[in-house]
Amino acid sequence: MTIPSPNIWHWPEWYEVENRAQDVDGAIFRHLRGAVDWTGGTVADVGCGSGFHLPVFAESAATVYGIEPHPPLLERARTRVGHLPNVRVIEGSAEGIPLGDASVDVVHARTAYFFGPGCGRGICEAMRVLRPGGALVVVDLDATAHPYGEWMRADLPQYNPETVEAFFAAQGFDMVRVETRWRFPDRELLRGVLGIEFTKKTASKAFAQTPGVALDVRYRVHVRRKPAGLQIL
Repeated sequence: MTIPSPNIWHWPEWYEVENRAQDVDGAIFRHLRGAVDWTGGTVADVGCGSGFHLPVFAESAATVYGIEPHPPLLERARTRVGHLPNVRVIEGSAEGIPLGDASVDVVHARTAYFFGPGCGRGICEAMRVLRPGGALVVVDLDATAHPYGEWMRADLPQYNPETVEAFFAAQGFDMVRVETRWRFPDRELLRGVLGIEFTKKTASKAFAQTPGVALDVRYRVHVRRKPAGLQIL
């Protein structure tokens, strides 16, 4: 069963503002390009939402698939990439990727589905569609980095980042922390984005604690590669 995203499903226009403000220096994609190579290959962006990241992959990949379970976001993504002949957006989920076995070089998921214990079925599905030597790349927010992590944990006291990191390590992922900067055109847009990410109380606190229009946000990038060559079971 697909779990609704609490922000992009309900406030897609505000989420678009957030996407444009996130990582304005391109630190995450800079790290990804050094960690995995999708040049001339096939990329599946799982939980692609409105398709914000698909054009970036399309610049150098031969084929890009956007996988998204929510029909309104599917249409937004298709509209965004309609001019790109090497991109196709299809309905699916992390646990049901509608692609063949060993057909993809990189499976990318950014703040979508893969949040630690409980996502094992999605990991298995990603391993199924990956070619030998391919990589599953999971990008999530680092709740150990403040102030953003402090706000996250205020609203999600049950979320334990150490448990999540231990889970990914046990599943064979390497993890790197990546520092990014978010920058908004004005403070009202900052306020609006904080309002879709946090409860009213936490969003108000976050806005008061953020001078100006920028804030530092740290991510974790988890990478697991599918073995290549002979495997002894």
